[in-house]
Amino acid sequence: MGSNKSIYKPPYSLTSNMVNLVSDISDAVTRLEYSEKAFASPRLRKKNRVKTLSGTLEIEGNHLGEEKITAILEGKRVLGTVTEVAEVKGAIRAYAELESYNPESMDDLLQAHRLLMNDLLTQAGKFRTIQVGVGQHVAPPADRVHGLMSDLFQWLQASEEHPLINSCLFHYEFEFIHPFVDGNGRMGRLWQTVILYQWRNLFSLIPTESIVRDQQEAYYQALERSGVQGSCNPFIEFMLNAILLAVQSSVKSSVKGAVKTDERILDYFKQNPTGTVKPLAEELGLSLRAVEKHIAALKAEGALIRTGSPRKGTWEVTR
Repeated sequence: MGSNKSIYKPPYSLTSNMVNLVSDISDAVTRLEYSEKAFASPRLRKKNRVKTLSGTLEIEGNHLGEEKITAILEGKRVLGTVTEVAEVKGAIRAYAELESYNPESMDDLLQAHRLLMNDLLTQAGKFRTIQVGVGQHVAPPADRVHGLMSDLFQWLQASEEHPLINSCLFHYEFEFIHPFVDGNGRMGRLWQTVILYQWRNLFSLIPTESIVRDQQEAYYQALERSGVQGSCNPFIEFMLNAILLAVQSSVKSSVKGAVKTDERILDYFKQNPTGTVKPLAEELGLSLRAVEKHIAALKAEGALIRTGSPRKGTWEVTR
């Protein structure tokens, strides 16, 4: 990979499996968008962000876990080494800005690394100036890093490939270049999510990193196989499968969340037959519109009946 007048193109070839995975992911995301209100509730949003943070950090050997990460998010003190806590706080800062990053901006990537590693590296937000390697992979010389990263961003800006494929390609090429002294794995996973977020906003809520964590050995094997083969294909297919699992898991969670919300609405009106929607929405942590949609569905299936006038009527729960 090197700078030249033509736009660099990562080595890969589309396969039927990739095309099928892209189609399956797109369908699953569409299903998830139908239940976005329940899926994007503040409680579930926070839970998924914690899963994301825990997943990406555990891959790098930080095992503070979801309970302690939640506590740190809430401003509480936890037991852990100075480095572990600094890693969590850095990841919280970097992911907090996820929705504001421009995936095609190298300056934004450097800023994200600065947020991620500011308490851990003196070179946070700067490309490395020394030779590094990971496992059997020896990264390109430091004096080539800026040019290689410029090539990578130029390719991303010009690529007409599907964003799902682009996100996997960028992730792999980023890890190959290994542009920073430390934090490369976390940044590669973060920037893949940034690219996916630009495609469909729900990816800010989908904890793909936790799926990668659960398949950590296969993740590293896919990186290694792509390096040995000189093709990004093994890594693309691994990551597309991981993304599909993450989206499917989120669909299941949203369905369960919707069912649980319906049950809470019915319980509320059992106890408050003359209750109104506004305090119910506040209790559920949902918008009025979202709660009204749930109520309309419950009325349509006959589980909830409204009697009397719109202002002074009562609710009857039939199940």
